[in-house]
Parts: sequence; structure tokens; C-alpha cells
Amino acid sequence: MNISLTGRHLELTDAIKAHMSASIETLSKYNMDIISVNVIATTQTKKGKDQSVVEYVINLAHKNSIVIKQNDQDLYAAIDLATARAQKAMRRMHDKEVIHHKDGINEAKNEANANINLHEASEAMEDEIVPVELALYKPREVEDVLQDIKENKKLFEIFIDNEGKTRVLYKRNDGKFGLY
Repeated sequence: MNISLTGRHLELTDAIKAHMSASIETLSKYNMDIISVNVIATTQTKKGKDQSVVEYVINLAHKNSIVIKQNDQDLYAAIDLATARAQKAMRRMHDKEVIHHKDGINEAKNEANANINLHEASEAMEDEIVPVELALYKPREVEDVLQDIKENKKLFEIFIDNEGKTRVLYKRNDGKFGLY
């Protein structure tokens, strides 16, 4: 892992460099093949106040780079906050790799179909026919449907009346009921 520490508009003392290096070393615990880490520390004056800005650019092998920029009044606090954010990003990437299995779609299909005999399954489906009578197709009285709408606070109900016609009973905006 290549580490590059840069200071813009400020001098990096040995204590600051040691703190940055120690913070960067904590990122190696995720085993993510870190190629390089570039740390740029700058000072800015905004609204009459000096602020320290720390920017991490972490280049990973076979993955996107992680870029983190953190502002704070204290340089050490900015380094710690940026390191915490970098650790969080690295942990997320690591968890995605560990949790998500890299099985191919064909391997998953083969595993699912390994215990199934397709010939037996198709024969079983052909032999078994179960007639089902749906409640929707039973004739109902308009008064019964009206009672259901009021009790269940529905906006409409589709049903077949005693004459065999498909009907729709609905609640209108004025509070009355309409029937198609």
C-alpha cells in the first residue's frame, strides 16, 4: 500500500504525519487490496474562521476508488472523522463481498432443479384437476353488497346480481351510492 501525505497551505509536522499514518493503517483490517491512499490536508478561511479540510482518496484493486472529504476546525478531529467515514465505506464494501455469494445464475438453476424430476412433475399436474367455485361469481343482492361497502369502508364492489349481470356498486363523492 502506497501512502501519500500532502499538506496545502500548512506544514505537516511529524505528529500530524504519524496520526495520519496510524489512521490509514486501520483501513487494512478489511483485506480489500488497497493499492494507494492519498491524504491531502489543507486549511481554508471561511467567514473569518480557519477550517481544516482532509481529503482521502483510497484506490482499491478491481473496485471503484473511495473519495472522502471532511471539514472541521481541528485538523486532528477532521482526520479522525474522515478515517471513520473511510472505515464505514470499506466495511460496506467488505460486507457486500462476504454476504453476497458469487454463484452464477446457471449454477443456482442447476441446484434448484437437481432434486426435481420434470417428467414426474408434469404427469402429476396433468392428472389432478380440482374445480373451484369462486365467491365472486355467486349472485348477490344489491342490499347485501351495500351493507358490505358500509361496514368495510370500501369505495366500490364488483358483483353479479340475481339476474346474472355484472354490476358495480360505488360510493360517490357526495356520500350517495351509484350502481352500474
